[in-house]
Amino acid sequence: MDLATLPMPSADASGALPEPALFLPRKPGILALDLGTTTGWALRFDTGRITSGVETFKPRRFEGGGMRYVRFVDWLVEIATHAHGIGRLVFEEVRRHAGTDAAHVYGGFLATLTSWCEEHEIPYEGVPVGTIKRFATGRGNADKAAIIAAMRARGFAPADDNEADALALLLWATDPQGGRA
Repeated sequence: MDLATLPMPSADASGALPEPALFLPRKPGILALDLGTTTGWALRFDTGRITSGVETFKPRRFEGGGMRYVRFVDWLVEIATHAHGIGRLVFEEVRRHAGTDAAHVYGGFLATLTSWCEEHEIPYEGVPVGTIKRFATGRGNADKAAIIAAMRARGFAPADDNEADALALLLWATDPQGGRA
């Protein structure tokens, strides 16, 4: 609709005209996460463009133990805003951890993530580590270097294994042949 054809509000109107849309409405993106203190992430926009990175949620000096999760939620909101919403979220489902602290931290991130998704009605899915590795490298027990090499072979430049895992997970989630597109 042409904005010039809209009638001007009368002097006693209760509201102003809405601002014109600067862009067409877009479909929400797909977000893949490798949860942890150092969280790898990959985001696919509706245009097919993929961006990825690593976000660190280490406890800061003078912070309480729950602040990392508060910052995690703030970061999720920022990502969702940047993506014009999240239409689907996949995360690496870890069943075995190197230590007790890692298990507790992962559990905190998982609880925070799933409750945030429920609150915002975002469908989410955990994908086993072996499934992601098998999809990316052909071997379910591939090491970190193999995942990084596989993502580099596909044209990405992951900063570390966390980002590489998130990219592999995103590719699995959006691949019509192997994942769940």
